[in-house]
Amino acid sequence: MKNTVSINLGGMVYHIDEDAYVVLKNYLDRIKEEIRDLEGNHEIYSDIESRIAELINEKFSNFKQVVTLSDVEEIISIMGKPEDISGNSKSKRSYSSYRKNKRMYRDPDNRIIGGVCSGLAAYLNQDVTIVRVIFVLLAFFGMAGGFIYIILWIVLPEANTIAQRLEMRGEEVTLNSIINFFKDEF
Repeated sequence: MKNTVSINLGGMVYHIDEDAYVVLKNYLDRIKEEIRDLEGNHEIYSDIESRIAELINEKFSNFKQVVTLSDVEEIISIMGKPEDISGNSKSKRSYSSYRKNKRMYRDPDNRIIGGVCSGLAAYLNQDVTIVRVIFVLLAFFGMAGGFIYIILWIVLPEANTIAQRLEMRGEEVTLNSIINFFKDEF
């Protein structure tokens, strides 16, 4: 029998083994230390926490509701080491063993109306102008473009978090990619 601890991570409550809690807490403390001098460090940390919470949710099922040490170690291997942020890491390991597929979202950063065309362009690696022109042409010739746009606007979620914006572009969601996203934004 193992003791468990209840934690709040990314706005969600999780039950975690004591040994896994210690490892995760040390990991998050090292991340805080590495990003403390960066502009927007609270937002960066919040997005990292949210991404870890997403990875934990993927591990759960009806039969598994407690985070174990092996789960935490796998999450750390996916996210990367905190030392990778500042370049102090001695390992040159690539974390490409875990690569999420692209997901389609509405792009809130490059929207004109609802962000459907810019999200579709990011998903397809196309210029957003081309996608917008196609939708306008479809709207003028048979109203299909407007109908499709409205349906996609209703169905597609908006990419609100950094992890979602990275997934929309097909990039890995690791510590480095989150930090680089913030550096590019600022």
